[in-house]
Amino acid sequence: MKKYSLLFVLLIAGTMIFAQENAQWRGENRDGIYAESGLLKEWPIDGPELLWHFDVLGEGHASAAVTDKMLYTAGTEGENGFVIALDHSGKTLWKTVYGKEWMESYNGVRTSPMIYNGLVFIMSGFGKVVALNAENGDLQWSKNILDDFESENTRWGVTENLVADGDKLFCTPGGPNASMIALNVKTGELIWKAKSNGEKSAYCSPALIKLPTGNLLVTHTNSSIIGVDAATGEFLWSFEHPNKYSIHPNTPLYHDGYLYCLSGYGKGGVMLDLADDGSSVTEVWRNETLDNQMGGVVLLDGKIYGSGQNNREWFCLDWKTGETLYSSKMLGRGNVIFADGKLYCYADTGEVALVDVSNGSFEKVSSFRVPYGEKQHWAHLVINNQRMYVRHGNSLMVYSIKAK
Repeated sequence: MKKYSLLFVLLIAGTMIFAQENAQWRGENRDGIYAESGLLKEWPIDGPELLWHFDVLGEGHASAAVTDKMLYTAGTEGENGFVIALDHSGKTLWKTVYGKEWMESYNGVRTSPMIYNGLVFIMSGFGKVVALNAENGDLQWSKNILDDFESENTRWGVTENLVADGDKLFCTPGGPNASMIALNVKTGELIWKAKSNGEKSAYCSPALIKLPTGNLLVTHTNSSIIGVDAATGEFLWSFEHPNKYSIHPNTPLYHDGYLYCLSGYGKGGVMLDLADDGSSVTEVWRNETLDNQMGGVVLLDGKIYGSGQNNREWFCLDWKTGETLYSSKMLGRGNVIFADGKLYCYADTGEVALVDVSNGSFEKVSSFRVPYGEKQHWAHLVINNQRMYVRHGNSLMVYSIKAK
């Protein structure tokens, strides 16, 4: 019995260590919530301590993907994109060029690397999906999902942050032949394709929702929110949600049987009641004031927090009713995450703010301006091991936010 008990403990420990090495878009659950503690409650006047910065990433908007051993991000040199792995002091461990990247408008790499079961995955602005060895950057496989499924690219280039589950990597080619597909994570071979709804992909990074009856994928296509069975690829439902430019980058947010989806350009958000088995949705409420374009939202204690686009304020909505509880012009529109009791907001003006909402208002506790990089401030913030990762164009900055 002792031998089997020891084996069980070792297996569980090994699984936990392995799981810690996975990293993806907007945190463990793709919802902007980072399970960190022991963080500073306010920052010095010039911001938290800058530990190091790396300034040769070229153009792009990729965030960092951070594991215990190293961190990964992506950039461009000339017309090509690359994934780079750094140690936690900023030393380059490897760098792999994966091919042509989007350099036509708002230049640069658009998506963040995902680390999954020893592999690094990324999709280029032209729909090329690449799998690399996470230890050394060696190419494992690649394929272009737009070419393979005769799909038309979006106006501003694909910006889908990939998601995986089990042996499946999920992508959204859109177009005439498939709305979504599942590829084998190890080989890139097609496992299933979901039927087309006749719409192109729409910049969205899908949500993977784990239900008692099975896993569900939810994403946006041009004018719709769609639900697809993650195991089989069955196209389950579609809900109309168009906006002016067919741009829907925000990952849908699921909680306790309900699904919140939002878009910019004045469209705002809709709350959907998801059937217990994920097979259908019905509308609960709409709110057009919080019309976030691509900065995401977070859900805390029954309240939704995020910034508007046309409506240039930060908003707090009631999760159940959609009522706007309060708003503030505390800083420019941008992206938001949460850790250790505070919002971390990164405005497209280049200001990073620590924000307290515990008293029923947006209280900007501390802020600083990003000192390095150029062009758009669009990369989402990342927090890992009491450090904050800020990407601005060619520069990645790493700050200590550990409480003294």
